[in-house]
Order: sequence, then C-alpha cells, then structure tokens
Amino acid sequence: MAFEDRYGLPVSTSSHEAASAYREGVDLMLAGWTGTAETLERAIAADSDFALPHIARARLHAFYQQGDLARAKATVARELVSKRGTERERSHVATLALAVEGRLPEALTAALKHIDAWPRDAVVLSLPLGAFGLFAFSGMADHDRARHELCERVAHHYGEDWWFLTLYGWAMTENGNVARGRTVTEHGFALRRANAHAAHAVLHAMFEDGSIDEADRLVDDWIPSYDRSGILHGHILWHQALGALEHGDAARALAIYADVLQPSATQAPPLNVITDGASLLWRLSAYGHAVPKPLWIEADTVAQKLFPKSSLPFADVHMALFAAATQNRDALAARLAAIEQRLADGKLPAGPVVPAICRALTAFADEDYAACAQTLAPVLSQVVRIGGSHAQRELIEDTFIVALMRSGELPRARALLDARLHRRPSLRDTRWQAAMA
Repeated sequence: MAFEDRYGLPVSTSSHEAASAYREGVDLMLAGWTGTAETLERAIAADSDFALPHIARARLHAFYQQGDLARAKATVARELVSKRGTERERSHVATLALAVEGRLPEALTAALKHIDAWPRDAVVLSLPLGAFGLFAFSGMADHDRARHELCERVAHHYGEDWWFLTLYGWAMTENGNVARGRTVTEHGFALRRANAHAAHAVLHAMFEDGSIDEADRLVDDWIPSYDRSGILHGHILWHQALGALEHGDAARALAIYADVLQPSATQAPPLNVITDGASLLWRLSAYGHAVPKPLWIEADTVAQKLFPKSSLPFADVHMALFAAATQNRDALAARLAAIEQRLADGKLPAGPVVPAICRALTAFADEDYAACAQTLAPVLSQVVRIGGSHAQRELIEDTFIVALMRSGELPRARALLDARLHRRPSLRDTRWQAAMA
C-alpha cells in the first residue's frame, strides 16, 4: 500500500505506523506544538530506513541549536533517501539539510526551486517563511514582501489549510496589510486552536493594529492549553509583557520575565532565549523603568555561552544589547571586529546596518544620546535587513526615538511618533508625545 503525507505527497515507507507518525509529527512541528520530537522518533523506530522523519528531526534539533545532532540526522537522511526515495523526497531532504547545516543562501535557492516543483510540500515551504525564516535572515530589505508574494503564488494549492492560512495571514500583516492579515490568520487559528504559530501570528496582528488589551486576553485564555516546554511558550508571554509596558506596568513585565524568560526559567530555543530576554530588559530600561543589574549580568553570562561568536545579524544585534547594558566592552569589541571583517569580506548580506546598530546601542547605554541618534539615522530604513518581525525590530526605532527625546531633538521625535500613531494607537507613544508638549 502506498502512503502519503497530509498534503497528498507520496512517502517512501511501507509501514502504516511510520507514515502515520510522520504525518502527525509534521503537523505538530508546523503547529509549534509539544510532542513533535517524540512523534518523529516513533516514525523512525517504526521504519529506520524512512528518510523524511530523520530530516524533520534534524530540523527540530537545529531549532534548539543542537548542531552535532542535527547534522548527524541530516547525514543519515541524505544516505537513506539516496537509496529509497522519490525525486521529491531527495530534493526535500537536500533542501532541509542545507538549512540544518547553516548554508542559508543555498537553502533559500533550493527551497524556492523545490516549491516551484512541489508547492504542497509544506515542510519545505515553511523554510522561507516566518520571522526566523530563510527570507528574514537573507539580508534582503524587502523580505516581508517576498514572503507575502510567495504565499500569494502558492495559495491556490492550499485552500483552507490551517497551517498555510496562519503563515499567509502573518505574511500579509508583516507586509503592511494588517486588517486582511489578521482576518486570514484568525481563520487559520479557528481551524486548529492547538497551533502556537497561529496564536503567535494573531498576537502580531494585534500588536500592529493596537489591540493590546485584546491580545492580553487572548494570551490569558489560550496559554493554559500550551505546555511550558512548547517552542513558543515564552515568546508568546513576551508579547504579553510588551502589552504590560504599553500600560507602563513594569512590575508585570518583570514578573513575566522572571516566570518564563529569565535563563533559569526558560525552556525556549537559544535564539529566543537571547532575543526575548535582551529586548524586554532593554525596553524596560529605555522606557525609564529600573532593571536590576543582576538580571542583565545573569542573562549576558548565559548569552555569551550560547552565542560566543558572531553569527546571525539578528543574534549579533541582541548580543550587542547585552554588551552595552553590562558595559562588556571587550565582548562588544570582539564581536564588532568579527562583524566588520565579514562585511569587508562580502559575507554579511545584511550590510553596514549591523555594525551601525551595535555602535548606536553602545552610545545609548553610555548616555551619549546624540551620538546614538546620529549613528542610527542613516541606517534606520535598513534595520529590516537584520530579520525578525516588525514587533521585534521596533526596539531599534524606540531606541532612536528615546535618543532623540533625551538629546533635545524633539521635533524629529514628534514626527516619528505622529507617523506611528497614524498607523496604530499606542498608549506609550501617546505618553511620550504628552511628555514633549
């Protein structure tokens, strides 16, 4: 009997149990749900020669920066699929293996070619999408548009699929069509509530349209159904902490940090550990709230172990937050030197915006607000190139606005706040405007 995945694509196994576990494991992975690893391991146990669960498991290892395990699983998958696999499966494994091995430009090229041939291969389609996807980390200035256009191109292949609607709606939201994006994402969420990526995407739409209190209620209502070990558990509560800061409630934001974001408490993947923690603590401080120094020191110590060397620009920028806040000048100098060398060697697709942000953050921490604003101003339109979501990157714009206010550049700060408030309501921005009146 021939077996297929949930999208109707043949899979090379003769085991009903392996095929069933693989389908379930992929759904769990696409939903960011717990039990993914165990389910994929069950598929491997049922048919150890079935390549696809091996490469899916490799991708999951890569999420958690378990590089040796990820590469080993990818190697096994490559060997197995060469012996027993269709053309589609061989391309599927090769593409995911490139991503697992950190060969991101090659992975993006392979993924787009694969999607043209097999548009319903959702696992490969997931690679370019999302805030941490191949498009976002490509260094492109128009990666939000690229994601949206890719989704538009394949939408007719997916119809009412819960996973696709989630990512399609989020792509719309990030590309500026917030109202439509929220509608589409909420529809996907309604089709499968046990979908952390859907809850997350809805929260982004609510961030963009200013529905902060509604977002708070969504997290309160939904998060009890999601285990703390879930890949997005801490990040979803990070969104709730941002909502608390909208209301000026620093105590609640710090309580959320202590509960799920602090290194001693979090179960998140390493990239989320450093980005969620650093960005929340930095926002608290930049908005004028006291942040206990030990929190920065603890988080920086862990971050230096997780990302000791220059890597993704998105990670480097958040490592610069730690270095600036803790006055760890040696760490920042070493990282900046590596970034500048990569830039000189033509190996930094995000370009000069990366070192500029790092220097600006240091100036801000040194209370040289004029220098911070002067450094950021020429590159502000290029911040998108570091990747991540708009909500995450807004940290840099916030830093710029605060630097303008503290250096006396009030007309420029007002102009930026006016533009943001025309896009969405914001209690924080309104308070800042009032402070400059």
